[in-house]
Amino acid sequence: QVQLVESGGGLVQPGGSLRLSCAASGSIFIIYAMGWYRQAPGKQRELAAAITSGGRTNYADSVKGRFTISRDFAKKTVYLQMNSLKPEDTAVYYCNADVKDRESYYRQDYWGQGTQVTVSS
Repeated sequence: QVQLVESGGGLVQPGGSLRLSCAASGSIFIIYAMGWYRQAPGKQRELAAAITSGGRTNYADSVKGRFTISRDFAKKTVYLQMNSLKPEDTAVYYCNADVKDRESYYRQDYWGQGTQVTVSS
């Protein structure tokens, strides 16, 4: 099994910044990619940003230029630096990891429990 633990959410004013962290642990053989998805009330979960083991990144159009994803796969950790936050960024942010399990050799997605980000004055 693989566990993902997120941290760094909270309440911030519009224009402010937050940094999310997600640490993976457990039966990990290979990390192919990690990323952050978000789900606002009444909306579907959507990709915010993702990064591969090779460093290739993918961002939602709505966060480009404001969010930066980075990773330290040696530490099995991914970060999301969120700047110039807007009220529409308010959501639960979920960490995702695309992993090959060390014991089963199966490749599958794992999810964290989510961390709330609220942007409000």
